[in-house]
Amino acid sequence: MNPVIAITSPGNMGAAVGGRLTVQGVKVLSSFSGRSAASQARARKHGLTDAGDSELAQADFLLSIVPPKEAVDVARRLAPALAAAPRKAVYVDCNAVSPRTAARIGEVLAPTGAAYVDGGIIGGPPREGYTPRLYVSGVEAARVLDLNRFGLDVRVVQGGIGAASALKLSYAGINKGAIGLGAAMILAARRAGVEDDLMRELSESQRALLAQFSRGIPDMFAKAERWAPEMVEIADYAGDGGETEIYRGLAALYERLAADFDGPREEIGALNDFFCGKPT
Repeated sequence: MNPVIAITSPGNMGAAVGGRLTVQGVKVLSSFSGRSAASQARARKHGLTDAGDSELAQADFLLSIVPPKEAVDVARRLAPALAAAPRKAVYVDCNAVSPRTAARIGEVLAPTGAAYVDGGIIGGPPREGYTPRLYVSGVEAARVLDLNRFGLDVRVVQGGIGAASALKLSYAGINKGAIGLGAAMILAARRAGVEDDLMRELSESQRALLAQFSRGIPDMFAKAERWAPEMVEIADYAGDGGETEIYRGLAALYERLAADFDGPREEIGALNDFFCGKPT
């Protein structure tokens, strides 16, 4: 018998994960409440079913997939429904939060009696020919491996609550951190009037890095708003030394780029011009 899966919110990632499950014959519940018309239409397109918190709490698995700054509040919102549920879902927090935040979520859920699994998704939303990896950790983590039967790629990280989150943030700190550093230096080069020289040097001596930036920086523009709070979580995780300041700085950079993307697009335009005008 196929499990019933609940996904807290049908955003880009949540709806796509739900869609991967529905094509495998799994019933996927989600809350459409408060979502835009476009989000609701996307959820229905992927086959998700609108449900209230009490229904979400009684699914076999409840996957929390929201922006990191919302992860604790979503757990708090669902805690009463989980506490009241006669049959409780396994709560899997799949968000880009620090191990300390993962522990806070566990504290919120502990009184409900629901099993709690720490998780982290590495990669973009599922699409044809591509599946991101969902890493999970904690005492109940092995239970989530059952979802591998339905088109997901779930892998257990050895360790308790926080281990999967640590892996996710370590990866994101490298990948998204490098993209942020690249964007910062390209903008600095433009202000100094040496962007053409920088492009030429990268083309000659750092071709792999330039290829990564050519893909990753333009792709970041629409995601900067989501990446900023993720950098805050990484700052909390990275350490108490200079590492913390690095990621706080990247959070501020992504906040600025997000505002620019929604506004005049001056810096966004400069970054785009850097790659569109690169020499052959």
